[in-house]
Amino acid sequence: WLTIPTIEACCKSHTSLQRSSMKIISVALATVLAQPNHRLVRAFVTASSTTRTTFRMSTVTENPLLQSTSLPKFSSITPSDLTPAISSVLSQLESDFASLESTLKEVKSPDYDAVLPEVERMQHPLSYAWGIAGHLKGVKDSEELRKAYEENQPNVVKATMKFGQSRVLYDALKEVENTWKDSIPQDFEMEQKIRAVSNSLRSMTLAGVGLEEGTEERKRFNEIKLRFAELSTAFSNNVLDATKAFGLTVTSPTDVQGVPESALGMWAQAHKQHLIKEAGDDEVAKADAEKMEVDTLGGPWRITLDGPSYVAAMQHLPNRDLRKQIYLGYMTRASDLSVNECEANEKKEGALGKNNVVIIEEILKLRKELAGLLGFNNYAEMSLASKMAPDVQSVTNLSNLIRDKALPAAEKELAAATALAREVGGDEYSEANLPKLMPWDTSFWVERLKEKTFDLKEEELRPYFALDAVLTGMFGLVERIFDIEVRNADGQAEVWHPDVKFFTIHDKSNDGKHIASFFLDPYSRPADKRGGAWMADCLGKSEALGIDVPVAYLTCNGSPPVGDKPSLMTFREVETLFHEFGHGLQHMLTKATVGDVAGINGVEWDAVELPSQFMENWCYDKPTVYGFAKHYKTGEALPEEMFQKLSQQRTFGAGMMACRQLLFGMMDMELHSNYDPNGSETIFDVHRRMAGIYTPYSMPVEEDRFLCGFSHIFAGGYSAGYYSYKWAEVMSADAFGAFEDVGLENEEGVREVGRRFRDTVLSLGGGVSPMDVFKRFRGREPNPDALLRHNGLA
Repeated sequence: WLTIPTIEACCKSHTSLQRSSMKIISVALATVLAQPNHRLVRAFVTASSTTRTTFRMSTVTENPLLQSTSLPKFSSITPSDLTPAISSVLSQLESDFASLESTLKEVKSPDYDAVLPEVERMQHPLSYAWGIAGHLKGVKDSEELRKAYEENQPNVVKATMKFGQSRVLYDALKEVENTWKDSIPQDFEMEQKIRAVSNSLRSMTLAGVGLEEGTEERKRFNEIKLRFAELSTAFSNNVLDATKAFGLTVTSPTDVQGVPESALGMWAQAHKQHLIKEAGDDEVAKADAEKMEVDTLGGPWRITLDGPSYVAAMQHLPNRDLRKQIYLGYMTRASDLSVNECEANEKKEGALGKNNVVIIEEILKLRKELAGLLGFNNYAEMSLASKMAPDVQSVTNLSNLIRDKALPAAEKELAAATALAREVGGDEYSEANLPKLMPWDTSFWVERLKEKTFDLKEEELRPYFALDAVLTGMFGLVERIFDIEVRNADGQAEVWHPDVKFFTIHDKSNDGKHIASFFLDPYSRPADKRGGAWMADCLGKSEALGIDVPVAYLTCNGSPPVGDKPSLMTFREVETLFHEFGHGLQHMLTKATVGDVAGINGVEWDAVELPSQFMENWCYDKPTVYGFAKHYKTGEALPEEMFQKLSQQRTFGAGMMACRQLLFGMMDMELHSNYDPNGSETIFDVHRRMAGIYTPYSMPVEEDRFLCGFSHIFAGGYSAGYYSYKWAEVMSADAFGAFEDVGLENEEGVREVGRRFRDTVLSLGGGVSPMDVFKRFRGREPNPDALLRHNGLA
């Protein structure tokens, strides 16, 4: 509900899912930005089930990126390892794929085992090495890594396109599909194979396999794919660089009056780190800075655009001018309003530069052209070809249904916040001086209204939400409803930063068998870690690769420890942790053994947020909350009165939150459907036009360059797909409704429904269509009633 212009900040849209772009025959590999599946390698079964061939593996085993039979050796990986590793695996991959194509040409009717498992095994070394590079680029970025990544990216894209456009491979898969044409799958093993083949054929079609080799159309298609990878990487780099570049030092205690102590401590610590960085090679200055005592209450304080810092400023900083400066700093990141003119003028010919406006314009033009090459009217049609939503109109219909309920509520919410500002904010908030609240005012006054309405401040809750306690409670919940046990396993895997934790998951119903593992990187690190929160797969379950224990990366940007205090989380950060763990559970608890549809793989994008958003509901379940809400010093449980107020806050501001999400989703859809990138209307005109429909109470200011930081759709997997959050939220709310139906206080009933949720939504992965998965769990198709009820909009 906050009008904070960032995907990374305090709403569900700051989370994302990164999944396989290295599925060699997947259209998603166009950007090659999401994290690949990393899989162990085994002997290869060739085109005949009775003939075996072993493809050669690289002998350069000292390179940690080539040691793909184990968890990544993060302590020894350096950027200099990337180029030799990629060169080695690409050389081997080219040879191996040529052999596979040659064999498939000679086989009239290849069986399933001769095709997809072959590709899965073959792609693993590249997936492993490139996946680690992509992961580290998100959590431990550096100039050296960027350079190595960008140097190798074109060759990786070319290799993946070669697989996706192989007519020999496509024909072989088509033959396999034809042999199953009239058969009805008798078990899940067969279901997942059918889905994997069907998905692969669709993905290859979207990857251009139907364009004749040697034609201008195929050539242009591939040129666009290569350019996409370059543009997406540049967009992401620019956002990170612009975020790091901004900093505002505040010295006057008056300017931070009323700001929570946790935020002051964070900002004071940031000031010290800034001085250390500014000292550079001056050892004396650096030593002085390192010795400096952090003065939480006295300052100075340094506010950055990193998520926790920015959100705290928008919610709590009383000085309007400072809020405006920070707001516009965020709004203009990586845009024409923030790029240094000298740099823009001196930019080398052909270089992309730091202005994402130029990059967005080119991306939209190329996406439209790409879709046209495949026979689609626009890119949105192409995107929806692999999603649950049948067409753009269906997305619009759902969005408008929710808007009609949410918009009146949003307008009332803003009116109440405005009234409070006029009442207690002083002369600067009088109607004569300020006809309406500006965007840098809204979050501040909505937070004051919430505090007044519920007599509860966020700062009062933080001491009850220490990270370690929240983890314990969250793990207790999944043990209760899914019959699994999560164990701390720090030290059993190498990590990329000392803050990273490692856990193992065990199946209690199967003698405590180790069934999955995951890394957790919980805190923000603005110097080298991108904003937001995401889940990515480290190792995917795969019978072909002999992997029975999937491994996930869970990445958050939560509040770090300050001084002698542990990480004390905001409630939104608690929800975010539950959200990402939901993604992880679908990846880790899968029963699918075909890698292409195991866990999150093969799940339609607009269904993939179901388990993540489902998990957020438990943050309002009393037994769950009291499983972790204990004061970090005294161990005292959260007072009952506080829990009741917390529960009542759930629907506070739901109207503005819903409208904001609808705006993002429909703006994305409009840019990729009706918008003409070669016309006179600008991308910012589209933003304003869609805001007039979905958030007319809060129109963008003239300087608004939100789109320049919209990484989800310009550097991630959500292009013409951001609506997926709302689409999946309908299903997630309805799924949680099954638990409400039996009664959340009915422990036996909750366990029974929880087990069914695990055996369907969390187990079947992409092996069954999401609609069928939902119906197996709920017994019917989803409807939006539960979503509207949960949001207080029914």
